[in-house]
Amino acid sequence: MATSASSTINFSTKPSRTSLSWKTRLASSSAFAVAAVSPRRDQRQYPRFVIFSMGAKPTVLVAEKLGEAGVDLLKEFADVDCSYNLSPEELRNKISLCDALIVRSGTKVSREVFESSGGRLKVVGRAGVGIDNVDLAAATEHGCLVVNAPTANTVAAAEHGIALLTAMARNIAQADASVKAGKWLRNKYVGVSLVGKTLAVMGFGKVGSEVARRAKGLGMHVIAHDPYAPADRARAIGVELVSFDEAIASADFISLHMPLTPATKKVLNDETFAKMKKGVRIVNVARGGVIDEDALVRALDAGIVAQAALDVFTVEPPSKDSKLIQHENITATPHLGASTMEAQEGVAIEIAEAVVGALKGELAATAVNAPMVPAEVLSELKPFVELAEKLGRLAVQLVTGGSGVKSVKVTYGSARAPDDLDTRLLRAMITKGLIEPISSAFVNLVNADFTAKQRGLRIAEERSHLNGSPESPLEFIRVQIANVESKFASAISDSGEIRVEGRVKDGIPHLTKVGSFEVDVSLEGSIILCRQVDQPGMIGKVGSILSEENVNVSFMSVGRIAPRKHAVMAIGVDEQPSKESLKRIGEIPAVEEFVYLKL
Repeated sequence: MATSASSTINFSTKPSRTSLSWKTRLASSSAFAVAAVSPRRDQRQYPRFVIFSMGAKPTVLVAEKLGEAGVDLLKEFADVDCSYNLSPEELRNKISLCDALIVRSGTKVSREVFESSGGRLKVVGRAGVGIDNVDLAAATEHGCLVVNAPTANTVAAAEHGIALLTAMARNIAQADASVKAGKWLRNKYVGVSLVGKTLAVMGFGKVGSEVARRAKGLGMHVIAHDPYAPADRARAIGVELVSFDEAIASADFISLHMPLTPATKKVLNDETFAKMKKGVRIVNVARGGVIDEDALVRALDAGIVAQAALDVFTVEPPSKDSKLIQHENITATPHLGASTMEAQEGVAIEIAEAVVGALKGELAATAVNAPMVPAEVLSELKPFVELAEKLGRLAVQLVTGGSGVKSVKVTYGSARAPDDLDTRLLRAMITKGLIEPISSAFVNLVNADFTAKQRGLRIAEERSHLNGSPESPLEFIRVQIANVESKFASAISDSGEIRVEGRVKDGIPHLTKVGSFEVDVSLEGSIILCRQVDQPGMIGKVGSILSEENVNVSFMSVGRIAPRKHAVMAIGVDEQPSKESLKRIGEIPAVEEFVYLKL
C-alpha cells in the first residue's frame, strides 16, 4: 500500500552543505571557496574539487565599457583590468590570469576562451540580459558560472518602446527627414491617434508590463498574451490576458516583448500576419528573430501592416540595402532599448554585484547555466533528470488559454525513505521544462526556485512511498497542472488537472499516463497524441499518413478505457510532420482530437 507525504518549496531556504559549492576555513586564517566539479561524460574519474584562496584578491577582466559605479564596486573586492576591444587571440592570452570576465554583447566568450583559462576562470558576467555570445555548454563543462543583469534596463527598454510607438503613430522620423530635406509635406504625414486604440503586449514580463502601464496612461486599451503572466498582476494595472490568436486579431498596435526561443522564432510570419487586423502597427524592442523580416516586408507591401518600428533585427547591423530598412513605412533605431545613462549605470552595478557575490562563493539568483553536480549523483539520477524535464515540457505544451500556469504538483513514487531521496535536481529540471520552452530564462539547480517564484509559479512536491526494493531511486514521476485549460482535453484527469506521468525503463524515459489513459511511449524525438474511437485500422491509417512523408515512427502505444470505447494513441516520431500531414490525421473520422508535442 502506498503512503504519501507532501512538501512545498520554501523559497527562503538557505543552501546546506549538500550544495554544490560552499565556503570553509582551513587551519590558517585564510578563507577558501570550494567547488565540486564533475568530469566530462567521456572521462572516467572522480569529481574534482577546485580550491582558491579568498585571502588574495581575485582578478576581474572587464573586456567592454562598464559604468564607473560598477568598476568602483569591483575594485573594492578585486584587482580590475579594463582592457577593451581585445581580439579573440588577445582575450585567450589574458584569460588564464583572470578569475572573472565581464562582457557586454560584443565579445564572444567561446569554448576556446574557457579552455585557455586553464580552470582559473570561475565567473563570466554578461552586462545585460542576452547571453547569445557566451558558450554556456563550455562554461558549464569548465565549472564556470555565468551570470547576467536582467533587471536594470527594464524601464529604459519600456520607455524606448513607447517612444517608438508614438513616433511611428505620428510619422516623426519620416517628417523630420522630410523637413531637413527642405520639404514641407503636412498632408503626407497625417498620423493616427493612440487614445481608444487596442495595444496587444506580446510578453507580459518586466518590460512588457511597464509598457502596458505607460500605454494605459496614454488612453489605450491594453490586452496581453503571456502563458506565465499572473492574472492578478495583469488585472492590477487594468490589462486583460488573452490567447495569442485573440491578441493579434484584435490589436490596432502590437508591441513585442517575448524572448527568442525555438517556440518564438519567426512567430510573426505570413500565417500570423494574415490573422491580423488590416492596418495594424507593430513595435519590436525585444529580439529581431521573433519576426520573419521577409514576411513583414510582404505584409507592409500588402497593406496588412501599416507601419512597423524596430529596434532589433535578425542580423545586426542589418545590410545597407535591406528592403526592410529602406521601406518607407519602417522606423528603425540601432538597438537602443537599454541605451540611457541611467540604465547603463544600473546594469554596471547589477553585474558587478553578481560577479563579486559569485567570487565570494554565494549562490547567484541571476545564474544562467547549470552548476556541476557530483558525478555519483548524476550517475544515479541521470535518466530521471531527463524524464523530469521532458514531463515538464510535455505538460506546459498541453496548456492553452490566457490564464497562465500558476500551480503545479509533482509526485515522486519511490520505495526509498524521504531522507534518502534528494529531489532538488529533479524539481529544478521540471521547472526548467515548464518555463524554458516559452521563456528566455535558463533554469538550473541554482536559480530554479527563484525563477519559478519570479513568475508566480508554485510547485508543490509529494512523495508517494511504495512497497518494494529501494535499489532504484524512483518508480515514477507525475506532473499535474491545476486551474488551466488544455489543448488536448484527454490530458485532463478525473480531478480536473492536466496530468502526465512517466517512468524510466531500461535507462530510457517513457511517458506512461496522459490524463486517465495508460500509454507507453519512449520520450525521444517528438510525440503525437490522438484521442480516437477505439476501432480496427486506426494505427495503420495514422502510420500510413506519416510514412508517405517519410516520418519515422519510433514508438506507438494505445491506451483505452474499454474495448470499442475511447482510446488515446501516443506516437513517437523522429521527424516533425508537416502541417498538411497533421491536418490529414485530424481529418480521420474516428480521431476526435490530437496534438503534436515537441520534446
